[in-house]
Amino acid sequence: MSFGQGGPYGPGGSQAPQPSTPDWAALADQSAARNRRRKLLFIGGGALATAAVAAIVATAVVSSGHKDSGGGDSAGGLPTPQDLPSESATPEPTFSDVAPPAPPKPLDIISSARRDRAPLSAGSLFPDKSAAKDDRSYTKAASASTTSCSAATQGALGPVLANNGCRKLLRATFTRDGVAVTVGVAVFDGKAAAEKAKDGYQPNVASLSGGGVPAFCRRTACQSSANAIGRYAYFTISGYTSGKAVTSSDTAALQAGRDVADYTFRQILARGSAQASAEAASAASAAN
Repeated sequence: MSFGQGGPYGPGGSQAPQPSTPDWAALADQSAARNRRRKLLFIGGGALATAAVAAIVATAVVSSGHKDSGGGDSAGGLPTPQDLPSESATPEPTFSDVAPPAPPKPLDIISSARRDRAPLSAGSLFPDKSAAKDDRSYTKAASASTTSCSAATQGALGPVLANNGCRKLLRATFTRDGVAVTVGVAVFDGKAAAEKAKDGYQPNVASLSGGGVPAFCRRTACQSSANAIGRYAYFTISGYTSGKAVTSSDTAALQAGRDVADYTFRQILARGSAQASAEAASAASAAN
């Protein structure tokens, strides 16, 4: 066997190591291990994706908690009744269910002796020195009061007053330009008696002299009238202080009688108004 260079094993004539045979079993194990890692990564990624989807769904459910079934905002986004406070921080005002009593009416008061209890006399009913109506003024000349109603009348008026229970008769005389008027106010217990006395009127109330006014309308024709308000019936007799007779066409005596009658009406009504105001004030004070 010859020795030379360039032998089949490379320079130097040394023999090169031969390549080893692959370990197929190890390679198979490595491939299986890689496949397992890929599978685990795929499974882990899927779990993360599922958790993310669940979180999105939960967020959507929470966000849609204020949506109604139709997809719109429930009550405009207002809180539900359970979210509202059960009581207001500031107490609400309360009101009584009991209606306040109606204010007293003057006419009701002067229609009954039970309620019409203010002091009553000729001076309290006719306190003024004159009686005025429009631009006409009548000077008060005299006043008087009696509990014997018939004693201050003439003719058939006395029995009319007595039969209806007259308690008192107040008189006052007013004069102007030679004409004198006496008004007599008969006081009864109630309105019905006063109305009966007015309806049954017969002349007349006796004229009252004094204060510079002589006796008048005693033996001559005069103008008379009758009316009533509440428990009061009032009568007038008007004529001339000279004794001249009053005729049917006479206007001065007629006007004077009407003016004094109107003044008397206002005085009686004012009496009721004063007592009504006092009652209302007393009720208000008691309520407070």
